[in-house]
Amino acid sequence: QAVHETILSNRFLIVRAKKLRFGREESRRFYREHAGRFFYQRLVEFMASGPMWAYILAHENAVSLWRSLMGPTKVFRARNSVPDSIRGAYGLTDTRNTTHGSDSPASASREIAFFFPEFNEQLWYQQEEPRLRCGQVYYNAEERVHCVCRDEEAELP
Repeated sequence: QAVHETILSNRFLIVRAKKLRFGREESRRFYREHAGRFFYQRLVEFMASGPMWAYILAHENAVSLWRSLMGPTKVFRARNSVPDSIRGAYGLTDTRNTTHGSDSPASASREIAFFFPEFNEQLWYQQEEPRLRCGQVYYNAEERVHCVCRDEEAELP
């Protein structure tokens, strides 16, 4: 909940949100680029250890802003250099550091497709994103996402 509040208080728009529980196989697929590295198994085990929330976030410079809010990957560094960051406040260890964030727009697209296979990014950019930019949006607390106003809602004072 604290991470969710951080997302909202930093004026990200939550395009999609989904509570998931991945097993080891899905976790291995997600972190396959790290296979063979010393921390790989710990990442897989942590991701598979319980439920998680996956988000598609929108903001001007979303990738860099989110990475800044997360703070350094290494929790000790986060606690000492950016204690108010998500990892500084809530991280436990370097592999149990609370959050993941894509490192580039290309990674974000790939990771969005992994967690939200039903989401059509191109269609979203064509239909929803222009309306979000204009502020035609409201937050639906029950669904935990921002929604684009329908035409009749956008005309309300």
